[in-house]
Amino acid sequence: MQTPAVPVSIPHLHQELESRLSGLSTDDSAVAASRRVVEAALRREQAIYGVNTGFGALANKRIASDQLGQLQRNLLLSHACGTGDPVPTEITRLMMQLKVHALGLGNSGISLPVFRRLLKFCELDILPFIPSRGSVGASGDLAPLAHMCLPLIGKGRCWDAEHNGPEPAAQTLARYGLEPIELGAKDGIGLINGTQLMSAYGAFVLHRAVHLVKAADILGAMSLEALQGSARPFDERVHRIRPHPGQITVAANVRELLTDSEILESHRHCGKVQDPYCLRCIPQVHGASRDALAHAIEVVEREINSVTDNPLVFEDSAGAEAGDGDIISAGNFHGQPLALVLDYAAIALAELASISERRTYLLLEGHDGLPKLLMSDTGINSGFMIPQYTAAALVSENKVLCHPASVDSIPTSLGQEDHVSMGSISALKLLEVLHNVERVMAVELLTAAQALDFRKPLNPGRGVLAGHRFVRDHIHHAEEDYEVGADIDTCTRLLRSGELVGSVQSAVSGLR
Repeated sequence: MQTPAVPVSIPHLHQELESRLSGLSTDDSAVAASRRVVEAALRREQAIYGVNTGFGALANKRIASDQLGQLQRNLLLSHACGTGDPVPTEITRLMMQLKVHALGLGNSGISLPVFRRLLKFCELDILPFIPSRGSVGASGDLAPLAHMCLPLIGKGRCWDAEHNGPEPAAQTLARYGLEPIELGAKDGIGLINGTQLMSAYGAFVLHRAVHLVKAADILGAMSLEALQGSARPFDERVHRIRPHPGQITVAANVRELLTDSEILESHRHCGKVQDPYCLRCIPQVHGASRDALAHAIEVVEREINSVTDNPLVFEDSAGAEAGDGDIISAGNFHGQPLALVLDYAAIALAELASISERRTYLLLEGHDGLPKLLMSDTGINSGFMIPQYTAAALVSENKVLCHPASVDSIPTSLGQEDHVSMGSISALKLLEVLHNVERVMAVELLTAAQALDFRKPLNPGRGVLAGHRFVRDHIHHAEEDYEVGADIDTCTRLLRSGELVGSVQSAVSGLR
C-alpha cells in the first residue's frame, strides 16, 4: 500500500503544491503501481471504457490493440475545441499542478513517461494556451484539459518564454530540447477527464479570499471611525447569543482594530442612538460571507485532493507486483459539488462589495463634520462623487454574475451525458466577481482614508491607524480633483497583494 499523500490546503496552496510536486519528482511509485493494473487488464483483453473502447456515445465500439495509442491521441485532438479568452496564466499553472497532484495519487493508470513529461512541464513552467470556454463540467473539463495537454504531443499552443503571447507548442518544446511524446493506452482519457479547470479557478479565488475577508473588516472599521460610528454593536455579548462563527470573528476583529481609538472617545456621549446597517451589521454581513467561504474552502480542498478522472484504477495490494486490481468506470469527474459551491462563493464575495459600496456612499453624505463629497471646496471640484458610481456599477454587474450557473443542464454526447453541472461557468464567473469585489473595496479604502484625514488630530484605533498610514504611504490626501482612477488601481493592488492586511496585522496581533 502506498503512503497517503499529504493534503494540499487553500491557505497554503502554492507552497504545498510546490512541495507535493517536488516529492512526486523523486517518488512516482503510486503512478507506476496503477499503471501495472491497466497493463495487466489489457493483457487479459478486458473491455475498459475509454482505454480500448470509444468515448461517450461511442462507448460500445471496441478498439483494436494496435490502435490504442492513436485512440488516445485522437481524443486530445478532437476534444481541443475550446474558444474564448485564454485562461489566465496563473490559473493555467495551477491547473497543471493540480492535474499532476491528482494523477500522482495513483488511481488513474497513466503511463510513467506521460506523467513525468507533465511534471517536467510544471518544473520548467511551460504553460499551455487554454481557451476558457467549452466545458460543461460533465466529464470534468474535457475541452480545457485537452488544450492543456496537446503540447505534450507537440500540438496546440503555449505561452512564450515571457508568458506574453502564444506560440506553436512545437516551438516551445524545441526551446527546451524536448520531443513530442507518444501516448499509450489510458493516457489521453486520464489527462482530459477531471475537474482541474473548475478546481483551479475555485482554489485561486478562495486563496485570495482568505486575505480579502480580513481586508473587508479593516475597511469597515476605517469607515466606522471616519463616520464616528458606535462600537457598541460589536460587544462580545451581542455575538455570543447568536454564535455564527464568522459573525463572532468579525466582531472580535473590529474590536481589535478600534483599540485605543481617540475618535471613539471623542463622541462617546454624543447621544446618537444607532448607525445604519452598513456599519451596525458589519459582523452579521461580513460574518455570513466568511461562513459561506469557509464552506467553499472545505469543498474545494476536498476536490483538489481527490481523484476525478475516469475510469478509476484500484490496486490489489495482495497481488501488486502482478498488476492485480480493479478498473471501474464511474462519475467522479462530475462537477456538481464544485458548481454549487462556486456559485455560493460568488454570492458571498458579492455581498462584501455590496455593503462596502453602501459605506462609501455614506462617507460622501457629509455626516458628523465631514465635508460633502470629502473635499472642502466642492462645486469647482466634484470630490469623491464619481468613484462611488464606479463601485455602484461593479456591484450591479455582480448581481447579474451571481445568477447560479449550477441550476442549468444541457445534455451532451448524444444523451450519454444527460445531466451536466455547468461548473466551469460558475468558476469563470467567480473570478470576475472577485475582481469586481476587489475594485469596489479599493474605492472604499481610498474614500475612507480621505475621510479619516478630516478627523485629525484625533487618532483612530491602532489597527485603523496602521491601515490609514499604510494607504498614505502610497496615496496622498486630495484637496482638488485629479485623475482618481490611478489611485483606485493602486488601492486594488494593495488589497489584492495582501499588503494592506499584512501592514495592519503587524500592528494588531489578534486579527483573524
